[in-house]
Amino acid sequence: MEVMEPMSKRILVTGGTGLVGKAIEKVVADGEGRPDEEWIFVSSRDADLTSATETKALFEQHKPTHVIHLAAMVGGLFKNIRYNLDFWRRNIHINDNVLHSAYETGVQKVVSCLSTCIFPDKTTYPIDETMIHNGPPHSSNFGYSYAKRMIDIQNRGYFEQHGCHFTAVIPTNVFGPHDNFNIEDGHVLPGLIHKVYLAKQNGSALTVWGTGKPRRQFIYSLDLARLFLWVLREYDEVEPIILSVGEEEEVSIREAAEAIVEAMDFRGELLFDTTKADGQFKKTASNAKLRRYLPGFQFTPFRQAVKETCAWFSTNYANARK
Repeated sequence: MEVMEPMSKRILVTGGTGLVGKAIEKVVADGEGRPDEEWIFVSSRDADLTSATETKALFEQHKPTHVIHLAAMVGGLFKNIRYNLDFWRRNIHINDNVLHSAYETGVQKVVSCLSTCIFPDKTTYPIDETMIHNGPPHSSNFGYSYAKRMIDIQNRGYFEQHGCHFTAVIPTNVFGPHDNFNIEDGHVLPGLIHKVYLAKQNGSALTVWGTGKPRRQFIYSLDLARLFLWVLREYDEVEPIILSVGEEEEVSIREAAEAIVEAMDFRGELLFDTTKADGQFKKTASNAKLRRYLPGFQFTPFRQAVKETCAWFSTNYANARK
C-alpha cells in the first residue's frame, strides 16, 4: 500500500519585500516555519499585479496552495490626499487580479491585508469587525480605503458563489524594520524615526508635524507576522479579524515621539508644527475577537519594539532612508 505524502503547502506572499513581508520571512526563518511549508516571497519586480496576464502567469509559475496578499499601493496621509484616484484604481486592479487568479488556480486559502483606515470616519469607539461598511471612510484617503474594503466584499462573493476560503486581517498601525522611512510620504512612526536621526546628526530641534495629540495603536511587524501565521493555519472565518494590541495600549503621537527620542538618545528640543494637519484624532480598534481566539498572545512592549526598530534603521541607514 502506498504511503500518502503529507500534503505540503506552497505559500505565496505578495508584497513579500515590504514591511510585513520581511517580518513574515524573518519569523519563518527564525523557527516559526513548519517542515510541510514552502514559502515564496514575491515583489513588484517579479510581476506587475495590476496586470491580469502577469498575475495569472505568476500563479501558474509558482502553483501556490495558499496566499498571503500584502501587495498594495500605499503611502502616508499627504501622498493619499494628492492621489486618491490612483490609489483606488491600482489597488482595485491588484486585488481583483490576485483573488481571481487564486480562484482560477485552485488556491485553498487567501489571507489579505486590510487597514484600520477603512473604518467609517463617523463612528463609535472601539471599532470592531462588524462595523467596516457602516459609513464612509475618512475623506483624506477614500481611494485607498474603499479599494481595501472591496476585498471584504470579494471574499464574501468568492465564498458564497464558489466556496473559496478567502479572508482578511485588519492590522492597526504597523511599524518595524524594512518600513518606508521616507519623511515625505511614509507613515508617522518611521517618518519620526528618520527625523530624530537627522535632528541628532545635525544638532537641530526635532519638529513633529501636527499637535502630537492624535492617538494610535501601534503593532510591531514581528508580532503581526506571528499572528499572520496563526490566521493562515488556524483561522477559518471569511469575516475579517482585527490584529491589534488592546485599547489600553493606544499611544499619542507625542508619546511615540518621546519613545523614539529616548531610544535614539536625542538630547535636542522637541517642537510641534501645529500648522500641519493631524489626520484622524483616533481610530481605536477592539482586539476582543483576537483575544477570544488567542487569550495568551504576548505582544512586544512598545518601547522595546521602538528600540529594535531604531537600532535597525541606524544600522541600515544607507538603504532604509529611501
